[in-house]
Amino acid sequence: MVTFLVKTIANAVALAAAVWLLDDITLTGDDTGDKTLTLILVALIFGLVNLVVKPIATLLSFPVLILTLGLFTLVINALMLMLTSWLADKFDLAFHVDGFWTAVLGGLIIAVVSWAVNMALPEGD
Repeated sequence: MVTFLVKTIANAVALAAAVWLLDDITLTGDDTGDKTLTLILVALIFGLVNLVVKPIATLLSFPVLILTLGLFTLVINALMLMLTSWLADKFDLAFHVDGFWTAVLGGLIIAVVSWAVNMALPEGD
């Protein structure tokens, strides 16, 4: 349970960094509480997408990953972020990623920030 909480917090911080750094990734709300709740819910959706869909996409694109020496992972991360944005729209959450190249850059930012936050936070059982 602690690991799940740590990963959700890391995803929320990483998504917040992407929203802060990129103008085309938007998070809207009336006040800070609404934005924080939306960010946590989007982080949960992002975690579920990465848990369920990303392994399947990685397995299906394995030959392309080998051919590009792993750089295709950036495309997979971008697609997972765009899927998260689409699902957030379906759940009426105010989170939106505008465009594929924004998603590529956002996926890169999220990967780096999430890695850094996971290194800083304690790992539970």
